[in-house]
Amino acid sequence: MTAHLSPEHIALIDSGVSAIVASRDARLRPSVMRAVGTHISADGAQITVYLRPSQARALLDDLTAGGPIAVVFSDPPSNRTVQVKAGRANIRPARPDDQPVLRRYLAAMQHCVGQVGYGPDYVAAILSAPLHDLVAVRFGPEAAFDQTPGPRAGRSLQPGHAP
Repeated sequence: MTAHLSPEHIALIDSGVSAIVASRDARLRPSVMRAVGTHISADGAQITVYLRPSQARALLDDLTAGGPIAVVFSDPPSNRTVQVKAGRANIRPARPDDQPVLRRYLAAMQHCVGQVGYGPDYVAAILSAPLHDLVAVRFGPEAAFDQTPGPRAGRSLQPGHAP
């Protein structure tokens, strides 16, 4: 099953907002890490998040073992938040052609987080990573949820699905 994200949700994810990636192991112990870059296809059918293996070993081990993936995309100034999930993800080393995506994400996060009082150097320090210490984790969202704080939080974004 594929989650059909609305143009509004695709635009939110594409705007370069904060992304937290999670999975779990076979004993249901969670693993979590901040992405240092993201990309979504124009139709919302494919999402790529970039992680540092040196910092995300448990998460990457869980994903490699076939654990599910969940990513929360949140805009700090507005708290608009969407969560997407999939049963599996594909992992590959980052390549030089990923650099424009990573630069765009950094600039977007510097703007976004700057609106809540953190300077560009702070954001650059959090997201900096040499290309040799990055992997691209790609998946097709199978479920999506509104996680913006308020009465709709947790509600499925799929028509006809209950929260």
